[in-house]
Amino acid sequence: MKKQSDDTLIEGSSEDRNFVTALARGLDVLRCFRPDETTLTNMDLAQRTGLPKPTVTRLCYTLCKLGYLVHSERTGTYRLGAGVLSLGYGVLASMDMGERAADEMRALCDGPNLHVTAALGERHQFKVVYTAVRRSQQAVSLTLNVGARLPLFHSAIGRAILCAMSEQERERILRQADQESPDEADAMRRGLAQGLSDYRQYGFCTSFGSWRKEINGIAVPVVSLNGDRVYGLNIGGPSFLITPEELFESYGDRLLGAAERLGSPPARDAAV
Repeated sequence: MKKQSDDTLIEGSSEDRNFVTALARGLDVLRCFRPDETTLTNMDLAQRTGLPKPTVTRLCYTLCKLGYLVHSERTGTYRLGAGVLSLGYGVLASMDMGERAADEMRALCDGPNLHVTAALGERHQFKVVYTAVRRSQQAVSLTLNVGARLPLFHSAIGRAILCAMSEQERERILRQADQESPDEADAMRRGLAQGLSDYRQYGFCTSFGSWRKEINGIAVPVVSLNGDRVYGLNIGGPSFLITPEELFESYGDRLLGAAERLGSPPARDAAV
């Protein structure tokens, strides 16, 4: 992971006098917790944020006072507090799209392949965060859950979201991503180009081993009815159980139909 400095690039923060860096750093601390982790040490948080340990200590003290973190005196570790849960559930509860998408995801998972997973996600900086997940009932399927973070440029769902943006917005995000991860600039541009090409040709984006070699998936952009929010809706599974051909033939039209029922898919010729 790239080590951050006190001048770490945060999307939208460059030379912005209204941007509160301390707040952004506090949120970065909260984002350090992964789905399979319960506690983290001060050292863990410092390494993942790239911030000095004294800074992390002060941030954690404040977050504990506000109820977003809980500190264990016995072990010296931190865990997420009830404040984070209340915020998270409040956001999810307000997402009408998630409720409407539940039936569509259920229908997608009732298709011919019993090992697929469907998910709805939104962009956060250079990632896509799952806000709703539906998986088949079979033992072998993807185990990504709500809160999972997928790469914006290398996953099908990330590419789909990018396709719904204006060319100017895509370029702005790409420039910021280039600054954040210059070693990945060429790969991100190839991923974006692949997504735009897929969307123009098929109406959905693909990722066959692009993110993880063991995962195949396709995704569509979904724009909320009022045009304020852009989501991605995907379906996929383990590559040894679902092939690109099956995704095209059995799920492509299903996915396009779901997107049309949920919102207003952007025109294919808009993805230039």
